[in-house]
Amino acid sequence: MLRLVTLTSVLALSAAAAMAEDITVGVSPGEHAEIMEEVAKVAAPKGLNIEVVEFSDYVVPNQALNDGDLNANSFQHRPYLENQIKDRGFDLVEVGTTITTPMGVYSEKLKDIADLPDGANVGIPNDPTNGGRALLILQDLGLIKLAEGTGLVPTPLDVTENAKNLAFLELDAAQLPRSLADTDISIINTNYALDAGLNPKTDAIATEKADSPYVNIIVVKNGDQDQPWVKQLVEAYHSPEIKAFIDEKYDGSVITSW
Repeated sequence: MLRLVTLTSVLALSAAAAMAEDITVGVSPGEHAEIMEEVAKVAAPKGLNIEVVEFSDYVVPNQALNDGDLNANSFQHRPYLENQIKDRGFDLVEVGTTITTPMGVYSEKLKDIADLPDGANVGIPNDPTNGGRALLILQDLGLIKLAEGTGLVPTPLDVTENAKNLAFLELDAAQLPRSLADTDISIINTNYALDAGLNPKTDAIATEKADSPYVNIIVVKNGDQDQPWVKQLVEAYHSPEIKAFIDEKYDGSVITSW
C-alpha cells in the first residue's frame, strides 16, 4: 500500500524530532523501576527519551536529583519527601502522583498476626517516615499505642503502650526481606517485598489500611516544574497504557493514583 506523505506530516515529524529531549529518572527497585521502564516506552514516540536509573536505597535518589545528576525521581511518598527536605535542605518539588503501595506485615514463623508472641522481634525500616509508617500500622492493629502529636513520623521512643513488649529492630528498608529469619514479623515496603519474591496479597499476614496518606510521587528540582518535559513525563505516567500495565501486572497490590 502506498502511503501518502504530506508536507504537513513531514513538518510535524521534523518538529517532533527537533523537540526530542533526553532525561534521566531515578527509581528504586521493584515496581517503581518496572513501571518507569513502561513509561519510557510510552514517552519515546512522543519525543521524550527516558533513561531509568535504579538506586538500592531511599537516600541517594534525592541527593542525586538535588545535585543535578538526575532530572527527576519516582520512588518515594509525600511524607518521605517532606522529611528529606526538612532534614537535608533539598530544593525539590512534587509534580505528579503515581501509585500507592500498601506496606505489609510478613513472617516466616506466623500465619496470623493474632499469634504474635510476647517479646516478639519486629523489623521496621530505619528511616523516619517509613519507620513511623510501620509503627502506625502496628497501632492500627492494636499492638501498640503511640504518643499523640507525633503525626506521620513516630519513632519507637513514642510508643506509650506495648502490652506484648515488642522489640523493634530498625533496619535499612531494603534489608528487611532478608530479616525474616531473624524476626517474628517484619514490616516491608511493597517494592522491596516484590523484589524479594513476596506477594503482598498472599504472603502478607496484615496490610496497611487502604486510606493511607502515603501516595507516591514524581519529584523534580525546584525551577524545573514548568519545563515541557515534566508535563510529558507526567502525562506518559498517567496514560491508559500504564494504568492497564499496573492493574494487570500487580493484581491489586499496587494501586494507581489517577
